[in-house]
Amino acid sequence: MDDRPVLGLDADDTLWENEVHFRETERRFVELMAPWADGSTTEAALLDTERANVEITGYGVKGFVLSMVETAISLSDGAVGAEPISRVLEWGRQMLEAPVALLPDVAETIGTLADAHRLLLITKGDLTDQRRKVDASGLADHFWRIEIVAEKDTPTYRDILGRHGIDATEFVMVGNSVPSDVLPVLEAGGRAIHIPHDLTWALETATDSDVDGHEFPVLRSFGELPALLAGWRDPG
Repeated sequence: MDDRPVLGLDADDTLWENEVHFRETERRFVELMAPWADGSTTEAALLDTERANVEITGYGVKGFVLSMVETAISLSDGAVGAEPISRVLEWGRQMLEAPVALLPDVAETIGTLADAHRLLLITKGDLTDQRRKVDASGLADHFWRIEIVAEKDTPTYRDILGRHGIDATEFVMVGNSVPSDVLPVLEAGGRAIHIPHDLTWALETATDSDVDGHEFPVLRSFGELPALLAGWRDPG
């Protein structure tokens, strides 16, 4: 029986770049909408549309593209033509076909982590796109299990841990998002480690009041993980 502890890992912006593609496409979208709105107005309108749509479209590129189309129509009062909409659709296709770029230290560290842990990848978003990125990353063979979910909240984590027979008190989750990778895991009874990314989507940020009363380590890089986890296993 494999008695190695289970280590949960987020994917986007923890193992590989993701938000950078959204930011670049948003920059293009702001330029596209310049005839109808200034940059700050476009950015705010797009975020409001994404926030309203996410419960219907879920997370990922396809929902993002739909929100851009909807925002373009709204800001232009319907005047935006087929050519700009076609450009938005093409940007979405480019995002869905973008190469996977691993973040610093991931390639060098993942094998060390896999030697000492059963690695459980937990990522949210579009099933096809997330699976493509896992396969393209070259990391798939390191994972014990892969979970692609619609939302990363406390019930979801409890369901995953229950299905795999994992004791929550022995589970550790690692990720860049405090609302998705840290707080719900702590609520489920596990431990979490935060590795911030330079770019974080507004809907994945936490306020001071959100984290008040919660304790979790914050690392500067993925490469610091093995030493921290080894210290947890052998505090002496």
